[in-house]
Amino acid sequence: MTALLDLGVHALRSAYRAGSLDVRQAIEEVLKRIGEAGDDKVWISRAPDARLRAEAAALDARRGEIDRLPLYGIPFAVKDNIDVAGLATTAACPGFAYTPQTSAEVVQRLVEAGAIVIGKTNLDQFATGLVGVRSPYGVPRNPFNADYIPGGSSSGSAVAVSSGLVSFALGTDTAGSGRVPAGFNNIVGLKPTPGLLSIKGMLPACESLDCVSIFALSSSDAAEVFRMVAGPQMGADFTSGFTFGVPRQPEFFGDAAYAALYDKAILKLQDLGGTAVEFDYTPFRDAAQLLYNGPWVAERTAAVGDFIDTADDKAGVWPVTQQIVQSGRKYSAVDAFRGQYRLKALQQAAHEQTRQCHFLALPTAPTIYKVADLDREPVLYNSHLGHYTNFVNFFHMCALALPAGFRPDGLPFGITLVAEGQLDSMLLDFGARWQRAMPLLLGKTASELPPIDADPRTEEPRIEIAVVGAHMSGLPLNGQLTDLRGRFVCADETAPQYRLYALPGGPPQRPGMVRVVEGGASIALEVWSLPSWAFGEFVSGIPAPLGIGTIELADGRTVQGFLCEAYATRSAKDITSLGGWRAYVKSMAV
Repeated sequence: MTALLDLGVHALRSAYRAGSLDVRQAIEEVLKRIGEAGDDKVWISRAPDARLRAEAAALDARRGEIDRLPLYGIPFAVKDNIDVAGLATTAACPGFAYTPQTSAEVVQRLVEAGAIVIGKTNLDQFATGLVGVRSPYGVPRNPFNADYIPGGSSSGSAVAVSSGLVSFALGTDTAGSGRVPAGFNNIVGLKPTPGLLSIKGMLPACESLDCVSIFALSSSDAAEVFRMVAGPQMGADFTSGFTFGVPRQPEFFGDAAYAALYDKAILKLQDLGGTAVEFDYTPFRDAAQLLYNGPWVAERTAAVGDFIDTADDKAGVWPVTQQIVQSGRKYSAVDAFRGQYRLKALQQAAHEQTRQCHFLALPTAPTIYKVADLDREPVLYNSHLGHYTNFVNFFHMCALALPAGFRPDGLPFGITLVAEGQLDSMLLDFGARWQRAMPLLLGKTASELPPIDADPRTEEPRIEIAVVGAHMSGLPLNGQLTDLRGRFVCADETAPQYRLYALPGGPPQRPGMVRVVEGGASIALEVWSLPSWAFGEFVSGIPAPLGIGTIELADGRTVQGFLCEAYATRSAKDITSLGGWRAYVKSMAV
């Protein structure tokens, strides 16, 4: 072992498996680095050194079980609004502290997988803020420049990973707390789909929006941790290209360096096979503003308002946090309902703009501020940092913050990929590809990307569907498939057991295919595939008398496809002899 020990998840696991490192050595290295970091304001509390050494020794004694402990000997940190048994939970408020007897569910799963909790990390008090300076425990030191904020609210967790003190860390994310600190610390930040990871044992900020988040040096490492707490998820295949959304008029609040880096990131995405689709950011921006200028502030009041109202001067309540939380009392139940109606309208408008995109590619934050700047403008500048993050949980989406370069002054810049809910693994897959195409420092460490065979690769579940009419390639309704990321599979024909009709009505006319016992023929068709999440949306738009059933193809395979109820063919024109809908359309054009 050397002082340059790579604490990346995959790097440590490889060293353990090779027998070149034991857990006790890794923990000693972690303790050494924490000692050398000095008073960096990262930790609110730490597991006693003796306890960590005992846990390491216990794992070394179980080396033979390493293959069934996916996170064997991996050190991690936990944001101090998530419970760890035996360590106080303060939420960065000394007067609020309590010591839980059991760990949060996500923490327990990680420990059962072999990971070791090093300690609890600093945060913006009660997870209220995106800046990392609203804590009586101090400002965690940004490893790139201590004059600048580390981002929040998961400040300590992000700095711990970026500084190489732990392999990964847990944060939380309501409005961007798991993404903004990742961007400011040059690391990966996964904000999962709301509800996907348990928040049992986590102090709520806005309980309807809260998520547990994951910080790591690489997308591959984040994916490994994510699997332990979420299980197998959907992925995606980008070999045939992808589309990504970019705001038509991005906002950087005067930061020309961030604007230039964002332009470069867009070009890199295009180099990777992507097609940029501009969209109007207005509904996303308006939704983002609801979080701190709407009735959702009252949800923060519901979480900790009673404590703050009765806390004395010794409790350590941060003045800005107190101001924000108490302001929630001005909202009424009527405001709450109106807010929900407004949010639903904005979500629909946003979805219509970006439904053809695999993901949005946004700046993680529009700029970065100095600690002194937040002393002057604690609320406005915090609001600026949430410009590209606040809407995501409102819209039930997932997001992945990725490193994307450095300003001329050496401060990191990041982009965030945002996708529909349940596509977390799709983002992690692409994130690994992005990091290989953008070889940058990992945090501010000497760690290296894991080997390419460690990159997450999950296939997107898809369902094949046979189309026999206007949904075929080049015909009028084909866009209904392509808009849902449908992919052409092959041209084929049915087994000789079907008849095809031109149904009355229209325009446009529709085909109706019926399976028959005798007198059938083979009908030309196309097989397409849809992502499983899109199949239901497509089927829900099919009008009667058409529906989806099982179609037998010429080679005996079966596939889901369009069939027609028999009653509707009584007054329809039988076009079976033409062999398919294209031939019928051509005959009508003559």
